[in-house]
Amino acid sequence: MTRKTANDFNPEVLQLFDKYVHGHLSRRGFLASAAKYTVLGLTAEGLLEALNPNFAEAQQVATDDARIKASYVEYPSPDGYGTLHGYLVHPARFEGKLPTVLVVHENRGLNPHIEDIARRVALDNFIAFAPDALFTLGGYPGDEDKARELFKTLDQNKARADFIAAAEALKQLPEGNGKVGVVGFCYGGGIANFLATRIPDLAAAVPFYGGQPTAEETANIKAPLLLHYAGADERINAGWPAYEDALIAAGVNYEAHIYPGVQHGFNNDTTPRFDETAAKLAWERTIRFFNTHLRA
Repeated sequence: MTRKTANDFNPEVLQLFDKYVHGHLSRRGFLASAAKYTVLGLTAEGLLEALNPNFAEAQQVATDDARIKASYVEYPSPDGYGTLHGYLVHPARFEGKLPTVLVVHENRGLNPHIEDIARRVALDNFIAFAPDALFTLGGYPGDEDKARELFKTLDQNKARADFIAAAEALKQLPEGNGKVGVVGFCYGGGIANFLATRIPDLAAAVPFYGGQPTAEETANIKAPLLLHYAGADERINAGWPAYEDALIAAGVNYEAHIYPGVQHGFNNDTTPRFDETAAKLAWERTIRFFNTHLRA
């Protein structure tokens, strides 16, 4: 079966789905609003099902791939929820000490897609760590709707402190070279921006379509930034002009790319919003950026 793309859906449906995914529209609200865009043989429920993630179809690196070693680990987070839990992945064979990359999920916690992203990072000869902000609430529940609802109940101050603790844990990792980069997607993109404002020695940050910090917070950024934005993402892009002004005013070393015509979430290959061309280019730029800034 041919995978559907964003072009297979009315743009209004994609806008509704974006609101639904980010908690601005309930499931019932999506179904009611999307009903007018249904075609013969396809219900609003069918539209939603077609837009929802298919993890198995998109997996690029198997969990038992012999080229990597992966495990679930825990680190203390005294200023956050007490203990942070996540997925640690490194190449099965490597020499010397490797640079480390913190992988920050979207607003559903550590789902199979983000674990796959961590494995992809490890295959590029980094140590990757993907924490689960939902760990304190029982962890990713295996259902995207339930995960989103759980996510709304998090104390974001504690969750952010957990991600700061995660970066510190990577910095101290014996097999790491002491350099830490962060890549995040959507909510995780916002966290990547946040960490750049809070960790003076963060070596690199790559937010994918992430919410932006204030101009006052931006003045604290010391890390080089690589920012990826989706051309059709009006919600997130509305904050970009002010952020760019603040980055320039603060003298931050940054590189920004807006990928024309693609949707928010274009790197997530589990949904039809995925754009293969833009995602491939953005990922190549990301790995090149990390190679430049994280290796000794």
